[in-house]
Amino acid sequence: MVLTIDVGNTRIKGAVFEGHSTMEFFVFSKDEIQEKIETILKKYGKVMHLVVASVGNVDKNSFLYFQKKLDVWFVSHEDAFPFVNNYATPKTLGIDRMVLAAGATLQFQSKNRLIIDAGTCVTYDFVDQNNVYHGGAISPGLRLRYESLHNFTEKLPLLTVESPKYFVGDSTAEAIHSGVVNGLVYEINGFVDEYQSKYSNFIIILTGGDTDFLAKRLKNTIFANSNFLLESLNQIFQYKIEND
Repeated sequence: MVLTIDVGNTRIKGAVFEGHSTMEFFVFSKDEIQEKIETILKKYGKVMHLVVASVGNVDKNSFLYFQKKLDVWFVSHEDAFPFVNNYATPKTLGIDRMVLAAGATLQFQSKNRLIIDAGTCVTYDFVDQNNVYHGGAISPGLRLRYESLHNFTEKLPLLTVESPKYFVGDSTAEAIHSGVVNGLVYEINGFVDEYQSKYSNFIIILTGGDTDFLAKRLKNTIFANSNFLLESLNQIFQYKIEND
């Protein structure tokens, strides 16, 4: 069994896999790492491998603590990935983006793939049907957009994510909701339209914490899976085992 861990900017997500079958998903905070992993290991005594992808600020020793019980693997830029990386600055490419690209490459073979990860930031990553990674785009996520309107103006309130009641906001709060939510939806649809105008045989993968909120608002047919990064970690681990 494999325990995969995704250390994001705001929280930690985990999942237990047996082969390619998902047993359970978990979400916890950064100050609960050892406690939560101990609980998971008690429940799933056959876990032998811990696979970690981290973009957040967390002490690696929190995971290395378990290396007497588990084979601990931190995914890094030096590892083998199932795609050719054409990014101009490969060492600056986030591990989370590389893992998502790897998962899309392994799961959706011989297709052009656009992976959209909607979390703290929204990242767009494109892998073509020949398994070449080209790059993409990075923009602020929903919560960052709300926070920026509040932090960089004098009077706009800090709101939480909420569906706008109507396209035309009839109050300051509704205008913010319309601008933030509709603005991101239009952005995603625009990127998708641009890619689809240039590439056929195409699949769009939407993942990240805001997947469910955004998926029903997008006009394009997408494969929506909020846990795609965790599943991709398991896939790249299986790829590593098969190719070592």
